[in-house]
Amino acid sequence: MTPEMIAAAVRLAELLDRENTALAALDLPRAAQMVADKQRAVAAFAVAHAAAGTLATLQRATAEDTARRLQALSAENKRLLERAIAVQGRLIGTIARALPPSGGPRYGAGGSVEQHGRPVAYTLAARA
Repeated sequence: MTPEMIAAAVRLAELLDRENTALAALDLPRAAQMVADKQRAVAAFAVAHAAAGTLATLQRATAEDTARRLQALSAENKRLLERAIAVQGRLIGTIARALPPSGGPRYGAGGSVEQHGRPVAYTLAARA
């Protein structure tokens, strides 16, 4: 409910309460005096209700559009993240294959640890 609709509903409820009190006391002249005010209150409530319905329709349409946009953007984000991870993996693999063996310890044919050559130092710098 919009604030306007709430205010119109409260005004209408107050008028109906006063009219019901008059009718319960069988004070028909006093109840009849409230007709014009009650008609204005009903009209104001109807206008506020219609405006709230239009607003709700617009809000619903906006929410649905936003949900569709978020769904499309999240699917694209997932696709791009997967591609970035794959490219990063290929890049790391390419770099690893390009480097000569480190010369560190390795297992030999008989299962023993063997030392091959001297260790090689590498420096890799990357900027994002």
